[in-house]
Amino acid sequence: MRVAIADDEMLARKRTSRLLGAIGDVEVVAECSDGAELLEVVADGEVDAVFLDIHMPGLDGTEVAALLGPSGPLVVFLTAHPDHAVNAFTQGAIDYILKPIEAARMRVAVDRLRERLESTPAGPPGRIALPTHNGAVLIDFVAISYARIDGASVVVVTPTGRHFTELRLADLERRLPSTLFLRVHRQALVNINQIDKLTDTPSGGYLARMRDGSTIAVSRAAARKIRRDWGLPR
Repeated sequence: MRVAIADDEMLARKRTSRLLGAIGDVEVVAECSDGAELLEVVADGEVDAVFLDIHMPGLDGTEVAALLGPSGPLVVFLTAHPDHAVNAFTQGAIDYILKPIEAARMRVAVDRLRERLESTPAGPPGRIALPTHNGAVLIDFVAISYARIDGASVVVVTPTGRHFTELRLADLERRLPSTLFLRVHRQALVNINQIDKLTDTPSGGYLARMRDGSTIAVSRAAARKIRRDWGLPR
């Protein structure tokens, strides 16, 4: 499980990182001092869950959670104020931990995250079961061109149509084979075999043209991975 932390208090941030790092399958990928920095981290890489202090300068934890939206990483709030619990859970938080954080309480939160991340079945071999408002749609992995956030939902695009699913983009990423699919941006996941052309952008990323003619923005971090893995010039 890859997690990121946002807390404006350095000592609290370091303690949260130590507690998480002591749990075997947890990797702390970023320690951020504010909400804006955390949003950049989430946009540039794969993050399964975030631990957010509620009181931070600039964007507070609940504002960051709202910006991450239902398709973003799972959220655990951290705070010294118990009266914020109701507001935290209205944001869809998985857990709410009071400071100072104890190791046993942190393990409970991680167990809840793990249970949520593993709760959705993968579907038949070579296919994914997409829950939609009209039931489950079974789609072959290779038939998917890309998936991206569309408003409050995620749309999965295939040659035969567009399927709006209740899954988060992070859920799709975990359920699809990493040898075939790449998270190119916080809002998009693409089938690399469906990419026709990569065009450089001034930001250091790419614009990917898909076989169906669609274009998908590729972040700087994803572009670096593509250049490294595919042997492209830097």
